[in-house]
Amino acid sequence: MLKTALLDRHVALGARMVPFAGWEMPVQYTGLVEEHIAVRTAAGLFDLSHMGELYLEGPDAGRALDFALVTAPGKMAVGKAHYSMICAADGSVMDDLIVYRLAELRYLVVANASNAGVVADALRERIVDFDVTLDDASMRTSLVAIQGPKAAEILQAHINVDLTTVKYYSGVEAIACGVPVLLARTGYTGEDGFELFTAWDDAGVVWDTLMTAGAGHGLIPAGLGSRDTLRLEAGMPLYGQELDRATTPFEAGLGRVVKFDKPGDFVGRAALEAARETPRKVLVGLRLTGRGIARTGYPVYLPGATDAAGIVTSGTSSPTLGMAIAMAYLPVGHNALGTEVEVGIRTQRVAAEVIAMPFYRRST
Repeated sequence: MLKTALLDRHVALGARMVPFAGWEMPVQYTGLVEEHIAVRTAAGLFDLSHMGELYLEGPDAGRALDFALVTAPGKMAVGKAHYSMICAADGSVMDDLIVYRLAELRYLVVANASNAGVVADALRERIVDFDVTLDDASMRTSLVAIQGPKAAEILQAHINVDLTTVKYYSGVEAIACGVPVLLARTGYTGEDGFELFTAWDDAGVVWDTLMTAGAGHGLIPAGLGSRDTLRLEAGMPLYGQELDRATTPFEAGLGRVVKFDKPGDFVGRAALEAARETPRKVLVGLRLTGRGIARTGYPVYLPGATDAAGIVTSGTSSPTLGMAIAMAYLPVGHNALGTEVEVGIRTQRVAAEVIAMPFYRRST
Protein backbone atom coordinates (compact mmCIF):
# COMPACT_ATOMS: atom_id res chain seq x y z
CA MET A 1 0.00 0.00 0.00
CA LEU A 2 1.16 3.51 -0.81
CA LYS A 3 0.94 5.92 2.13
CA THR A 4 0.37 9.67 2.12
CA ALA A 5 2.53 12.08 4.09
CA LEU A 6 -0.37 12.47 6.54
CA LEU A 7 -0.78 8.82 7.50
CA ASP A 8 0.49 9.24 11.08
CA ARG A 9 -1.94 12.11 11.64
CA HIS A 10 -4.88 10.05 10.42
CA VAL A 11 -3.96 7.20 12.75
CA ALA A 12 -3.55 9.60 15.68
CA LEU A 13 -7.03 10.98 14.97
CA GLY A 14 -8.50 7.50 15.16
CA ALA A 15 -9.28 7.18 11.47
CA ARG A 16 -10.39 3.84 10.07
CA MET A 17 -7.89 3.15 7.32
CA VAL A 18 -8.80 1.16 4.21
CA PRO A 19 -7.12 0.21 0.93
CA PHE A 20 -8.21 2.50 -1.91
CA ALA A 21 -6.70 2.52 -5.41
CA GLY A 22 -3.47 1.10 -4.01
CA TRP A 23 -3.28 3.63 -1.16
CA GLU A 24 -3.93 3.36 2.56
CA MET A 25 -6.59 6.02 3.07
CA PRO A 26 -8.92 7.21 5.87
CA VAL A 27 -12.53 6.22 5.18
CA GLN A 28 -13.88 7.93 8.31
CA TYR A 29 -12.83 9.43 11.63
CA THR A 30 -15.75 10.19 13.99
CA GLY A 31 -18.37 8.83 11.59
CA LEU A 32 -19.56 9.27 8.03
CA VAL A 33 -22.77 11.15 8.85
CA GLU A 34 -21.07 13.55 11.27
CA GLU A 35 -18.33 14.31 8.75
CA HIS A 36 -20.87 14.75 5.95
CA ILE A 37 -22.95 17.21 7.98
CA ALA A 38 -19.85 19.14 9.04
CA VAL A 39 -18.98 19.77 5.38
CA ARG A 40 -22.53 20.89 4.60
CA THR A 41 -22.78 23.22 7.62
CA ALA A 42 -19.22 24.23 8.54
CA ALA A 43 -16.10 22.62 7.03
CA GLY A 44 -14.26 19.37 6.53
CA LEU A 45 -10.57 18.71 5.91
CA PHE A 46 -9.64 16.00 3.42
CA ASP A 47 -6.37 14.29 2.50
CA LEU A 48 -6.50 13.78 -1.27
CA SER A 49 -2.82 13.07 -1.79
CA HIS A 50 -3.63 9.86 -3.64
CA MET A 51 -4.73 11.84 -6.70
CA GLY A 52 -2.45 12.05 -9.74
CA GLU A 53 -0.74 15.32 -10.76
CA LEU A 54 0.62 15.53 -14.29
CA TYR A 55 2.35 18.71 -15.51
CA LEU A 56 2.65 19.45 -19.23
CA GLU A 57 4.90 22.25 -20.42
CA GLY A 58 6.21 23.49 -23.74
CA PRO A 59 5.33 25.50 -26.86
CA ASP A 60 2.72 22.91 -27.92
CA ALA A 61 1.26 22.17 -24.48
CA GLY A 62 -2.17 23.58 -25.30
CA ARG A 63 -2.40 21.94 -28.72
CA ALA A 64 -1.21 18.62 -27.28
CA LEU A 65 -3.94 18.63 -24.65
CA ASP A 66 -6.54 19.70 -27.22
CA PHE A 67 -5.62 16.54 -29.16
CA ALA A 68 -5.40 14.25 -26.14
CA LEU A 69 -8.57 15.32 -24.29
CA VAL A 70 -12.18 15.99 -25.28
CA THR A 71 -12.12 19.59 -24.02
CA ALA A 72 -10.13 22.58 -25.32
CA PRO A 73 -7.48 23.44 -22.71
CA GLY A 74 -5.69 25.61 -25.26
CA LYS A 75 -8.58 28.09 -25.13
CA MET A 76 -8.45 28.51 -21.35
CA ALA A 77 -7.12 31.70 -19.84
CA VAL A 78 -4.10 31.47 -17.55
CA GLY A 79 -5.26 30.86 -13.98
CA LYS A 80 -8.43 29.05 -15.02
CA ALA A 81 -9.44 25.40 -14.74
CA HIS A 82 -12.09 23.15 -16.23
CA TYR A 83 -13.58 19.68 -15.93
CA SER A 84 -12.43 17.35 -18.69
CA MET A 85 -12.17 13.74 -19.80
CA ILE A 86 -9.71 11.56 -21.62
CA CYS A 87 -11.48 9.11 -23.92
CA ALA A 88 -10.30 6.06 -25.82
CA ALA A 89 -10.50 5.89 -29.61
CA ASP A 90 -13.86 4.11 -29.24
CA GLY A 91 -15.30 7.09 -27.33
CA SER A 92 -15.39 5.41 -23.94
CA VAL A 93 -14.21 7.28 -20.84
CA MET A 94 -10.72 6.42 -19.60
CA ASP A 95 -10.88 8.98 -16.78
CA ASP A 96 -12.41 12.29 -15.82
CA LEU A 97 -9.99 15.07 -14.99
CA ILE A 98 -9.50 18.63 -13.84
CA VAL A 99 -7.18 20.68 -16.07
CA TYR A 100 -5.50 23.89 -14.86
CA ARG A 101 -3.69 26.40 -17.05
CA LEU A 102 -0.91 27.62 -14.77
CA ALA A 103 1.00 29.71 -17.32
CA GLU A 104 0.94 30.39 -21.04
CA LEU A 105 2.81 27.15 -21.77
CA ARG A 106 2.23 25.15 -18.57
CA TYR A 107 -0.75 23.00 -17.54
CA LEU A 108 -1.66 20.68 -14.68
CA VAL A 109 -3.84 17.63 -15.28
CA VAL A 110 -5.30 16.06 -12.12
CA ALA A 111 -6.33 12.42 -12.54
CA ASN A 112 -8.15 9.99 -10.28
CA ALA A 113 -5.89 7.85 -8.13
CA SER A 114 -7.09 4.61 -9.74
CA ASN A 115 -6.24 5.93 -13.21
CA ALA A 116 -3.19 8.13 -12.65
CA GLY A 117 -0.86 5.66 -14.35
CA VAL A 118 -3.28 4.98 -17.19
CA VAL A 119 -3.71 8.70 -17.87
CA ALA A 120 0.04 9.36 -17.70
CA ASP A 121 0.75 6.55 -20.17
CA ALA A 122 -2.00 7.68 -22.55
CA LEU A 123 -0.81 11.29 -22.48
CA ARG A 124 2.78 10.23 -23.20
CA GLU A 125 1.57 8.35 -26.28
CA ARG A 126 -0.65 11.18 -27.47
CA ILE A 127 1.85 14.03 -27.12
CA VAL A 128 4.76 12.33 -28.88
CA ASP A 129 4.39 14.50 -32.02
CA PHE A 130 4.15 17.76 -30.05
CA ASP A 131 6.83 19.98 -28.54
CA VAL A 132 5.84 19.39 -24.92
CA THR A 133 7.18 17.52 -21.90
CA LEU A 134 5.20 15.59 -19.28
CA ASP A 135 6.25 15.51 -15.63
CA ASP A 136 4.39 13.01 -13.44
CA ALA A 137 4.62 14.70 -10.04
CA SER A 138 2.07 12.45 -8.31
CA MET A 139 4.54 11.03 -5.79
CA ARG A 140 6.05 14.44 -5.07
CA THR A 141 2.74 16.21 -4.49
CA SER A 142 0.38 16.25 -1.52
CA LEU A 143 -3.17 17.56 -1.77
CA VAL A 144 -5.23 18.87 1.14
CA ALA A 145 -8.80 20.07 0.60
CA ILE A 146 -10.89 22.26 2.88
CA GLN A 147 -14.56 22.16 1.92
CA GLY A 148 -17.69 23.75 3.33
CA PRO A 149 -19.42 27.12 3.87
CA LYS A 150 -16.79 28.21 6.42
CA ALA A 151 -13.79 27.09 4.34
CA ALA A 152 -12.89 30.57 3.09
CA GLU A 153 -13.23 32.12 6.54
CA ILE A 154 -10.91 29.52 8.06
CA LEU A 155 -8.31 29.62 5.30
CA GLN A 156 -8.18 33.39 4.76
CA ALA A 157 -6.06 34.16 7.85
CA HIS A 158 -3.41 31.67 6.71
CA ILE A 159 -2.89 32.58 3.06
CA ASN A 160 -1.43 35.60 1.28
CA VAL A 161 -4.25 35.85 -1.28
CA ASP A 162 -7.58 37.63 -0.98
CA LEU A 163 -9.89 34.64 -1.42
CA THR A 164 -12.72 36.81 -2.69
CA THR A 165 -10.63 37.32 -5.84
CA VAL A 166 -10.22 33.57 -6.43
CA LYS A 167 -13.13 32.50 -8.60
CA TYR A 168 -14.68 29.03 -8.84
CA TYR A 169 -12.60 26.74 -11.06
CA SER A 170 -9.48 28.85 -10.97
CA GLY A 171 -6.03 28.40 -9.48
CA VAL A 172 -3.27 30.64 -8.18
CA GLU A 173 0.16 30.17 -6.68
CA ALA A 174 0.26 31.36 -3.08
CA ILE A 175 1.83 30.95 0.35
CA ALA A 176 -0.49 29.11 2.71
CA CYS A 177 0.33 28.10 6.27
CA GLY A 178 3.88 29.26 5.59
CA VAL A 179 4.59 27.03 2.56
CA PRO A 180 4.19 27.42 -1.22
CA VAL A 181 0.94 26.01 -2.61
CA LEU A 182 -1.11 25.92 -5.75
CA LEU A 183 -4.48 27.07 -4.48
CA ALA A 184 -7.54 25.94 -6.45
CA ARG A 185 -11.16 26.85 -5.79
CA THR A 186 -12.44 23.43 -6.74
CA GLY A 187 -13.86 20.41 -4.96
CA TYR A 188 -15.94 17.25 -5.07
CA THR A 189 -18.55 17.91 -2.39
CA GLY A 190 -21.09 20.36 -3.80
CA GLU A 191 -19.89 23.02 -1.36
CA ASP A 192 -17.56 25.97 -1.74
CA GLY A 193 -14.00 25.09 -0.89
CA PHE A 194 -10.35 24.98 -1.80
CA GLU A 195 -7.77 22.39 -2.76
CA LEU A 196 -4.14 23.07 -1.82
CA PHE A 197 -1.41 21.31 -3.80
CA THR A 198 1.86 21.25 -1.86
CA ALA A 199 5.26 19.64 -1.93
CA TRP A 200 4.92 16.16 -0.44
CA ASP A 201 6.44 16.93 2.96
CA ASP A 202 4.64 20.27 3.34
CA ALA A 203 1.25 18.61 3.76
CA GLY A 204 1.76 18.22 7.51
CA VAL A 205 2.07 21.93 8.28
CA VAL A 206 -0.94 22.75 6.08
CA TRP A 207 -3.05 20.04 7.74
CA ASP A 208 -2.03 20.98 11.28
CA THR A 209 -2.53 24.71 10.74
CA LEU A 210 -6.00 24.32 9.26
CA MET A 211 -7.07 21.76 11.87
CA THR A 212 -6.14 24.22 14.61
CA ALA A 213 -7.58 27.25 12.83
CA GLY A 214 -10.85 25.49 12.09
CA ALA A 215 -11.46 23.98 15.52
CA GLY A 216 -13.58 26.92 16.67
CA HIS A 217 -15.54 26.99 13.40
CA GLY A 218 -16.78 23.41 13.41
CA LEU A 219 -14.14 22.00 11.06
CA ILE A 220 -13.38 18.28 11.46
CA PRO A 221 -11.32 15.81 9.42
CA ALA A 222 -13.35 13.98 6.80
CA GLY A 223 -12.69 10.70 5.05
CA LEU A 224 -13.48 9.02 1.76
CA GLY A 225 -16.84 7.80 3.06
CA SER A 226 -18.32 11.26 3.47
CA ARG A 227 -16.61 12.43 0.30
CA ASP A 228 -18.60 9.78 -1.54
CA THR A 229 -21.98 10.67 -0.02
CA LEU A 230 -21.31 14.38 -0.55
CA ARG A 231 -20.44 13.98 -4.22
CA LEU A 232 -23.45 11.70 -4.75
CA GLU A 233 -25.85 14.28 -3.32
CA ALA A 234 -24.23 16.81 -5.65
CA GLY A 235 -24.76 14.50 -8.64
CA MET A 236 -21.04 14.22 -9.38
CA PRO A 237 -19.89 11.04 -11.16
CA LEU A 238 -17.27 8.66 -9.80
CA TYR A 239 -14.94 6.82 -12.14
CA GLY A 240 -15.50 3.09 -11.89
CA GLN A 241 -19.17 3.61 -11.10
CA GLU A 242 -20.86 6.22 -13.31
CA LEU A 243 -17.90 6.42 -15.70
CA ASP A 244 -15.91 3.56 -17.21
CA ARG A 245 -14.68 2.00 -20.45
CA ALA A 246 -18.23 0.83 -21.24
CA THR A 247 -19.65 4.37 -21.09
CA THR A 248 -19.44 7.50 -23.23
CA PRO A 249 -19.74 11.08 -21.96
CA PHE A 250 -23.13 11.39 -23.65
CA GLU A 251 -24.54 8.39 -21.82
CA ALA A 252 -23.34 9.87 -18.53
CA GLY A 253 -25.13 13.14 -19.25
CA LEU A 254 -21.82 14.92 -19.75
CA GLY A 255 -21.85 15.46 -23.49
CA ARG A 256 -21.46 19.20 -22.94
CA VAL A 257 -17.84 18.53 -21.97
CA VAL A 258 -16.96 17.31 -25.49
CA LYS A 259 -15.86 20.24 -27.66
CA PHE A 260 -16.37 19.30 -31.30
CA ASP A 261 -15.79 22.91 -32.37
CA LYS A 262 -12.17 23.09 -31.24
CA PRO A 263 -9.51 23.30 -33.95
CA GLY A 264 -7.91 20.12 -35.20
CA ASP A 265 -8.68 16.47 -34.55
CA PHE A 266 -8.72 14.77 -31.15
CA VAL A 267 -8.61 11.18 -29.97
CA GLY A 268 -12.05 9.57 -30.09
CA ARG A 269 -13.70 12.29 -32.16
CA ALA A 270 -15.34 10.04 -34.78
CA ALA A 271 -16.62 7.59 -32.18
CA LEU A 272 -17.95 10.40 -30.00
CA GLU A 273 -19.79 11.98 -32.93
CA ALA A 274 -21.54 8.64 -33.46
CA ALA A 275 -22.14 8.17 -29.73
CA ARG A 276 -23.85 11.55 -29.54
CA GLU A 277 -26.51 10.25 -31.96
CA THR A 278 -26.87 6.67 -30.67
CA PRO A 279 -26.51 6.45 -26.86
CA ARG A 280 -27.07 2.95 -25.49
CA LYS A 281 -28.17 4.01 -22.00
CA VAL A 282 -28.86 7.10 -19.91
CA LEU A 283 -27.81 8.08 -16.39
CA VAL A 284 -30.69 9.05 -14.10
CA GLY A 285 -31.24 10.11 -10.52
CA LEU A 286 -33.53 7.97 -8.39
CA ARG A 287 -35.44 8.53 -5.18
CA LEU A 288 -36.56 5.37 -3.43
CA THR A 289 -40.22 5.65 -2.48
CA GLY A 290 -40.22 2.28 -0.74
CA ARG A 291 -38.07 1.21 2.20
CA GLY A 292 -34.49 0.31 1.48
CA ILE A 293 -31.15 1.68 0.28
CA ALA A 294 -29.94 1.14 -3.27
CA ARG A 295 -26.30 0.12 -3.53
CA THR A 296 -23.83 -0.10 -6.40
CA GLY A 297 -24.63 -3.05 -8.64
CA TYR A 298 -28.27 -3.50 -7.63
CA PRO A 299 -30.59 -4.23 -10.58
CA VAL A 300 -33.26 -1.78 -11.71
CA TYR A 301 -36.51 -3.04 -13.23
CA LEU A 302 -39.26 -1.42 -15.22
CA PRO A 303 -42.61 -2.18 -13.56
CA GLY A 304 -43.90 -5.64 -14.46
CA ALA A 305 -40.69 -6.70 -16.21
CA THR A 306 -38.93 -9.93 -15.31
CA ASP A 307 -35.46 -8.95 -16.47
CA ALA A 308 -33.48 -6.01 -15.15
CA ALA A 309 -33.47 -2.97 -17.43
CA GLY A 310 -30.62 -1.15 -15.73
CA ILE A 311 -28.22 -1.02 -12.82
CA VAL A 312 -27.53 1.20 -9.83
CA THR A 313 -24.11 2.84 -10.07
CA SER A 314 -24.12 4.68 -6.70
CA GLY A 315 -26.60 4.85 -3.85
CA THR A 316 -26.92 5.95 -0.24
CA SER A 317 -29.24 7.22 2.44
CA SER A 318 -28.76 10.97 2.02
CA PRO A 319 -27.74 12.61 5.33
CA THR A 320 -28.76 16.04 4.02
CA LEU A 321 -32.06 15.14 2.38
CA GLY A 322 -33.23 12.36 4.68
CA MET A 323 -34.14 9.95 1.90
CA ALA A 324 -32.56 7.15 -0.10
CA ILE A 325 -31.08 8.34 -3.41
CA ALA A 326 -29.18 6.69 -6.21
CA MET A 327 -27.76 7.14 -9.66
CA ALA A 328 -28.50 4.40 -12.18
CA TYR A 329 -28.30 3.61 -15.87
CA LEU A 330 -31.58 2.91 -17.65
CA PRO A 331 -32.46 2.30 -21.29
CA VAL A 332 -32.77 5.40 -23.45
CA GLY A 333 -36.30 6.77 -23.30
CA HIS A 334 -36.90 5.91 -19.66
CA ASN A 335 -35.36 8.99 -18.10
CA ALA A 336 -38.40 11.27 -17.87
CA LEU A 337 -38.88 12.80 -14.42
CA GLY A 338 -41.43 10.80 -12.46
CA THR A 339 -40.77 7.54 -14.32
CA GLU A 340 -41.51 4.68 -11.91
CA VAL A 341 -39.02 1.84 -11.54
CA GLU A 342 -38.15 -0.83 -9.00
CA VAL A 343 -34.75 -1.51 -7.42
CA GLY A 344 -33.87 -5.08 -6.57
CA ILE A 345 -32.72 -5.10 -2.95
CA ARG A 346 -31.96 -8.63 -1.79
CA THR A 347 -35.18 -10.57 -2.45
CA GLN A 348 -37.40 -7.47 -2.66
CA ARG A 349 -38.30 -5.03 -5.37
CA VAL A 350 -38.43 -1.54 -3.89
CA ALA A 351 -40.33 1.25 -5.61
CA ALA A 352 -38.38 4.26 -6.87
CA GLU A 353 -38.88 7.18 -9.23
CA VAL A 354 -36.65 9.18 -11.54
CA ILE A 355 -35.92 12.65 -10.13
CA ALA A 356 -33.74 15.56 -11.21
CA MET A 357 -30.05 15.80 -10.44
CA PRO A 358 -28.19 17.16 -8.64
CA PHE A 359 -30.11 15.93 -5.62
CA TYR A 360 -28.59 18.77 -3.57
CA ARG A 361 -27.47 22.25 -4.58
CA ARG A 362 -25.99 24.76 -2.13
CA SER A 363 -28.01 27.92 -1.67
CA THR A 364 -25.19 30.38 -2.48
